Amino acid sequence: MKTPTIELSVVVPTFNERDNVAELLRRLSASLRDVSWEIIFVDDDSPDKTADVIREIAQSDPRVRVIQRIGRRGLSSACVEGMLASAAPYLAVMDADLQHDENLLPKMLALLKKEDIDLVIGSRYVDGGGLGDWDKTRAKISRFATRLSKLVVRAELSDPMSGFFMMRRNTLNGAVRKLSAIGFKILVDFFASAPRPLRFRELPYQFRSRFAGTSKLDNQAAWDYLMLLLDKLIGHIVPVRFVAFGAVGGAGLVVHLMTVALLLHVLGASFVASQSVATLVAIVSNFTLNNILTYRDMRLRGWRWVMGLASFAIACSVGAFANVGIAAYLFTMETGWAPAAVGGVIVGAVWNYAITSVYTWKKPATR
Repeated sequence: MKTPTIELSVVVPTFNERDNVAELLRRLSASLRDVSWEIIFVDDDSPDKTADVIREIAQSDPRVRVIQRIGRRGLSSACVEGMLASAAPYLAVMDADLQHDENLLPKMLALLKKEDIDLVIGSRYVDGGGLGDWDKTRAKISRFATRLSKLVVRAELSDPMSGFFMMRRNTLNGAVRKLSAIGFKILVDFFASAPRPLRFRELPYQFRSRFAGTSKLDNQAAWDYLMLLLDKLIGHIVPVRFVAFGAVGGAGLVVHLMTVALLLHVLGASFVASQSVATLVAIVSNFTLNNILTYRDMRLRGWRWVMGLASFAIACSVGAFANVGIAAYLFTMETGWAPAAVGGVIVGAVWNYAITSVYTWKKPATR
């Protein structure tokens, strides 16, 4: 068997990381000097032109590659695309911000070659590992998220939230078609999607401070993590996007009722006027929240946001007619007012979700 030209691919998802690229490459060159390796950056069309910086470096360094994704975002999906673009037998995932210890990579590779295991994980929670300069609040959130992961991960992992690991290619091949690729916790996704329990080792490392730039973690990261867990728990029954769409719809109902109450009882408007304005407010609110949360990876901006709102409003108007029509029909069949109303709501919600997922948030042609 021939020795592979590239033994290890290091996959690095990026978004606004131009100031970290050169230093990361310098450190990888030092730590992997005895390994035949390449690095695949997967950039989500960074406004700071990270992809252009990488291409310039790649002109003189053939180990450097970049995949620039247009019209979609997400750390997990970026990692999957990067790994699939590689031919190497071993695949590592790490962040671009230099918080992961690149000196652990040769040890990870040696373990995969020596032992009959599927992957090696850099852990902050085994003896010798640490969280660096994290404050107590962030540490508590991380540990809580770790406990939540046990809903879908059966393995005794100390750090399932780690974004720093290395695996064999056949481990990727076995799980890739079951991956949700939602949010940023790709390791949880792998363990929950693998067709059999994964054999693993954990190596300690000290989590470092970001070299340059700002953290990408925000409240939406927590939402994405919740969606990943829900997808693994019930995704085989109902699409997790529909669950999120329904949750936003419930919030929209609250917005609608609050707006009617404000206009009717505080501002003294007529019921018809109050109901009309509330309907418009609820539609805009639902569209905005779905654009931010449900379809975060296909978020509409600028003129596309305006066109998306228009198509969303039209779809919801048709859905409202379907809602009323089905409810009226069920009521005439003597099903009772409550079941009839619920049936109408379900039909309207399914219609709205199906139509807007096709015409409002269109999947990019590059997918």
